[in-house]
Amino acid sequence: MITVVGNLKGGTGKSTVAFNLAVWLVKQGRNVSLFDLDPQNTFHDVVEVRREEGHLPSLPMTNDVAMLNASHLSSAEEVIIDVSVGDLNALLEAIKFADRVVVPCAPSQADIWSTQKFLTQVKAISGNKPVIAFINRADTHHMVFETEEAEQALDSLSGLQRMPIRLYQRTAYRRSFSEGLAVFELNIRDKAAQEVLALAAALYPHYS
Repeated sequence: MITVVGNLKGGTGKSTVAFNLAVWLVKQGRNVSLFDLDPQNTFHDVVEVRREEGHLPSLPMTNDVAMLNASHLSSAEEVIIDVSVGDLNALLEAIKFADRVVVPCAPSQADIWSTQKFLTQVKAISGNKPVIAFINRADTHHMVFETEEAEQALDSLSGLQRMPIRLYQRTAYRRSFSEGLAVFELNIRDKAAQEVLALAAALYPHYS
């Protein structure tokens, strides 16, 4: 399956999501192919940190859009592509090949608007291709209601599937990412680890 992780707005945590899912898939014994087609190359950078630190298993990564072809894509069981509007041509190509598009969305009005625009673009390119969104970087304080409001806004977007899963704003994501580790590798008992494992199980139920 080819999964594009993207949004039009920066700061949604898509590279962190893509990386954690990639590590999880490899640890399930899956043959994966990873693309970082975002000009910021954050996904690529964390994979390089992982390699330099000697963490195993290693992850196969490319940022060469020319590798985005049927022959290469068919050689892997699972493909994850990190994209952004920073390279519009790469974004369009990735969506054409994708089986689904996963959209991390932070709980803010600006992120909802961005997700709505991204959804419109995806549908214009690919018609009925599944677009799946979830709240990322939710506030951990129980008196902050932006997350619930953002979920309601996502539910109102036609053609968007919202996953009832939240990833919260936790230091574990930043710490593990800086070390080239998935959050569940850093500390399997951490709340962040349980959130990512729940997300992976929901997106890849046949491997869980």
